[in-house]
Amino acid sequence: MAPACLLLPLLLLPFAPGPAQAATPARSPSASASSSSTSVVFQLQGDVYPTGHYYATMNIGDPARPYFLDIDTGSDLTWLQCDAPCQSCNKVPHPLYKPTKSKIVPCADSLCTTLLSSQIPNNKQCPSPHQCDYKIKYTDSSSSRGVLVTDSFGLTLRNSSRVSRSLTFGCGYDQQVGKNGAVQAATDGLLGLGRGSVSLVSQLKQQGITKNVLAHCLSTNGGGFLYFGDDIVSTSRAMWVPMARSTSGNYYSPGSGTLYFDKHPLGVKPTEVVFDSGSTYTYFAAQPYQATVSAIQAGLSKSLTKVSDPSLPLCWKGQKVFKSVSDIKKEFKSLFLMFSKNTAMEIAPENYLIVTKNGNVCLGILDGSVAKLNFNIIGGTKSRLTQPGL
Repeated sequence: MAPACLLLPLLLLPFAPGPAQAATPARSPSASASSSSTSVVFQLQGDVYPTGHYYATMNIGDPARPYFLDIDTGSDLTWLQCDAPCQSCNKVPHPLYKPTKSKIVPCADSLCTTLLSSQIPNNKQCPSPHQCDYKIKYTDSSSSRGVLVTDSFGLTLRNSSRVSRSLTFGCGYDQQVGKNGAVQAATDGLLGLGRGSVSLVSQLKQQGITKNVLAHCLSTNGGGFLYFGDDIVSTSRAMWVPMARSTSGNYYSPGSGTLYFDKHPLGVKPTEVVFDSGSTYTYFAAQPYQATVSAIQAGLSKSLTKVSDPSLPLCWKGQKVFKSVSDIKKEFKSLFLMFSKNTAMEIAPENYLIVTKNGNVCLGILDGSVAKLNFNIIGGTKSRLTQPGL
């Protein structure tokens, strides 16, 4: 298990690509001066709208083959749709991964025991001693069923050198995601980046490759970067915050936050906040969501009219079609989640608004009570930590 005091650099800062220049690294409070500290860097593709997710390219196998994996800090297990043979799979961008018997993880493996216990408490048994079967369900009702395997991952380090490490992941032969087989899926599987020991971040820590630190930086223009390790981040504006032990699962969480709108408290009790890059949008629990919607709508001018848009539940149209959030962001104010007197998370209008293909502007914060959530999820919509002057 990752330690409760795990530090996560919250690089959810919007950035616009500029001229190529050397990045100024910001080091964690625990970063060692030793040159042995290593970071692994991945370039991200995708966006919140219209793609609906961010993904990294992972080179897996020997010989290595590329696979697109949806990054998800809200779950632990990495898995690929695979030919084992495949019972229910989507059409994916690359040929299905095909394992050999020598790659299959036995039931007695410690990662298998941990994974089974996390799915069903006190469950440490496998249907077969020769393999580790898993089945994972997600909050959107999708699922993956398969067996654990071990294979080589090609990794690019900070100094541009490349290494190959044997890591454990899921070979998913039965996926229930949307209309299986009916449409082309954008990714080949999922990159689990949670706090459990089966997470790739934890496995790399156990092998001494990187520190148990994760960062991602998501661009307002799409794409971004993903980092494992503590010796580099892409901007000196990073703020380090200790992670609390989440009461809602094995999530990364800075604890409970008090919600403000335009620097004024919204009068709802502090609610736990978790980070989940696998969630396209941000979700607020019932009371914070209703308070947020009321505050936003109360401050809008008469030039905006509520309209139905198939993209999202709450949208507005203007006197002319919107082409980007910059056309409308002055009508809206920033949201803040205050975690302590020294730390607040700002969610600026350009980070919680979506301009759809219909030219409407929509709220990218959804009602979490629909999914029976009693905590707030910060998803793919971007935000930044600040030292507040509320």
